[in-house]
Amino acid sequence: MNGWFKRHWWWVLILLAVIGATWWVRTDKQVFLSPEAPYVLLEKPLEKYSFANLRQASFTGSEIKLERVLAEEAGYTSWMFVYDADGGKISGQVNIPKGEPPAGGRPVIVMLRGYVDQEIYEIGVGTSRVAAVLAANGFITLAPDFLGYGESDLPPNNTLQERFMRPGQVIQLIESVKSLPQADPDRVGIWGHSNGGQIALSVLEITGKDYPAVLWAPVSKPFPYSILYYTDEFDDYGRALRQVVAGFEAVYNADDYSIHRYYDWISAPTQIHQGTSDDAVPYEWSQELNDRLEALDKEVEFYTYPGADHNLLPAWDTAVSRSMEWFAARL
Repeated sequence: MNGWFKRHWWWVLILLAVIGATWWVRTDKQVFLSPEAPYVLLEKPLEKYSFANLRQASFTGSEIKLERVLAEEAGYTSWMFVYDADGGKISGQVNIPKGEPPAGGRPVIVMLRGYVDQEIYEIGVGTSRVAAVLAANGFITLAPDFLGYGESDLPPNNTLQERFMRPGQVIQLIESVKSLPQADPDRVGIWGHSNGGQIALSVLEITGKDYPAVLWAPVSKPFPYSILYYTDEFDDYGRALRQVVAGFEAVYNADDYSIHRYYDWISAPTQIHQGTSDDAVPYEWSQELNDRLEALDKEVEFYTYPGADHNLLPAWDTAVSRSMEWFAARL
């Protein structure tokens, strides 16, 4: 044995050096080895979208450009707008009340819709009805389409990255409000429906800012259950998405990307509306969300609507009235 070691000692030293270097890179640089190519070091490209990293990120605004008139109403004008976020152009619908704005500008509500199939999506779908009521009562409303929708640029070819980018796109839109001369950038609220409610909660957590938020039937379960829950509606019953999620969880900690872990970061008041006959977001989800926020001593109001569906019908008028009054009292 001693003779063998004397003849091959330099190979032993080289092997130990390789093992030591690999261990250092894995622990210090937070990378992983590809199983297909064991000696190729790959970074974790989605790590920058963890809530902790987004909380440390710097978000800058751009100019909100009014592209064309979508509709002229009695009390407001509806425009298609674009702004820049995440290196791409994002379109959306903005309603601007007519008449001279008050000193300092009008309050702004950012409107975040739920899921809509790209094949049937049009600018304003999922937000236009509530936005119309708010605009008629003096609020500027901004409803982004998100990448891949409306006249926006295409998103990255990665399902989870596309999802993780949306809170940042909303934050960049809020930072862009100051480019609207009619708006008061210090009076911004958020309205979110369904998955838009999940995005709204993400924004409140990441920024920690006091953006009063109204949530209609928000998706509030932990990630990735919050997306896997709906896979029975897919043509493949979610097989492809489950494979994507499994690959993600093999590398990342899903809790780092989930709203349920960061409710204590919220400083904004929230108002939750939930129908008891909602077949898309179970009533229990919103009850649990309300209970979690109350347990953390957050300011929260919770309205339930017996027999109402995912769009709060037949109690829609009541829900809109409560939402508008709540925004008016806080902005």
